[in-house]
Amino acid sequence: MFIQVIQGKVSDEVGLRRCMDRWTEEVQPGATGFLGCTQGLCDDGTFIALARFESADAARRNSERPEQGAWWAETERCFEGEVSFMDCPDVMEWMGGGSDDATFVQVMEGHTTDVARMRELLEQTEPQLHQLRPEILGGMLCTYGDGGYVEAVYFSSESEARSHETMEIPDDLRSLFEEENRLMGDVSYYDMHEPMLVSAGR
Repeated sequence: MFIQVIQGKVSDEVGLRRCMDRWTEEVQPGATGFLGCTQGLCDDGTFIALARFESADAARRNSERPEQGAWWAETERCFEGEVSFMDCPDVMEWMGGGSDDATFVQVMEGHTTDVARMRELLEQTEPQLHQLRPEILGGMLCTYGDGGYVEAVYFSSESEARSHETMEIPDDLRSLFEEENRLMGDVSYYDMHEPMLVSAGR
């Protein structure tokens, strides 16, 4: 799987929603290799989209389509300033990956000194995390460049996610979680309170 992360500050929310709906209806059907997208507007006006493709080639072919270019020329006018694109060729799905049943998605962005160890820790803690945090439906760790990462966590509800944030972590997991937090470094958090979840064929 290949994920392209699109991010920017929105100046026209209504226009952006209209453009995203139009992409789903008119442009998506011709996007060969498109698997789905998680997108949403965050509290500070930042829009984030994680577009999933079968491969980097599939994403590139979609970007080169004339109808995609025409759609983006209209859509980028809904943003204030430049829009960033992060191409993530290495994607790890944990606890089943993203879920279209989520009503709350939290996105974390940062840089790590050891991507491989972050993946190991996610694999190691996954079985117990599933028991400890039943409101977590799954997640994806997307990495790019020299230690850059974007992680998305999908929750059944925001209220349950918040209530579990302060829970006591069992001793056998605490050291692993602490190591993971250190590896994540300085993290920027983006909360999608009303995520728009699109999967190919749905």
